[in-house]
Amino acid sequence: MQIYVEKSFLDKNIHNISNNFNLDITNASPLSKYYFIYDKNGLSFIRDSKNPKEKLNINFLKGKLGWRLKRVNHETKLKKALGKAKTPLNIFDATAGLLSDSMIFLSLGHNVVAVEQSKIIYLLLEDAIRRAKDSMPFLSNIKLINGNSFDVIKQLDALFDVIYLDPMYPILKHNIKKSGELNAIRSILEIENLSNDEDLMINDFMRLDYKKIILKRPLKSKKIYSNINYQVKGRTTRFDIYL
Repeated sequence: MQIYVEKSFLDKNIHNISNNFNLDITNASPLSKYYFIYDKNGLSFIRDSKNPKEKLNINFLKGKLGWRLKRVNHETKLKKALGKAKTPLNIFDATAGLLSDSMIFLSLGHNVVAVEQSKIIYLLLEDAIRRAKDSMPFLSNIKLINGNSFDVIKQLDALFDVIYLDPMYPILKHNIKKSGELNAIRSILEIENLSNDEDLMINDFMRLDYKKIILKRPLKSKKIYSNINYQVKGRTTRFDIYL
C-alpha cells in the first residue's frame, strides 16, 4: 500500500510509518484504488481513488468527539456504566474503533488499553494521538495495540477493572446518510479481509475471568445473555453490565 506525500510534507514521522509498516512513499499519483495521504491534516485514508475527497481522517480536537470532550461531565450514561471509583480504573477497550468512548474514559482520569484489529485504522489513530498529545496530556494514559483483542488480553494476562465491548451497530435504512464513519470502517474491514463476527467476540470475552464487562448496544436490540446484572439506558443506546 502507498502513502501519497508532497515533498514539502516529508518528515521523520511519515518515514517511521513507512518503515515500520512496509508502506511505500510516493509523490506521484497513486496507482491503487485505496491509499494513504499525508498532508497538513496528518494521515488520512482514501478508500476509493474515484472519490478522493471522501477520506477518513481522525482529529480528536474537532468535530463531534471534540465537542463531547469539552462537555465530558454530560456523559452521564457512560459514567454511570463505569460506576463510582475512588482510584482510576484500568479499562480494556476491545473494540477501539475511532476511540470515541476511550477518549471519554481518558478524560475522566482512567487508564486504557485499546485494541484495534485494522492496521489502517490503527495507523490513523496513532497519527491522531501524535497530533493531539500536546493539547491532551491524558493521552499518555492510553496504550494502543494493533491486533486481535481476545488474543491480546490473553497475552497480557491481567485482570482489568472493566472490559468494554462496543461492536459495530447495524446500519438501519433510515440512518444510512448519518453513517459515514461507520460505512468507512466497514469498507476498511472489507479491504483488509477482517472478520466482524460480534457474537463470537462477545462469547470469547464472556468465557474469561472478569470483574466487569460493559456491552454497548442499540437500545432496542435483543439481549444476548440473560445474566445481565444491570442496564444503563439512553435515548438510542444502552449499556448491559455483567459482573
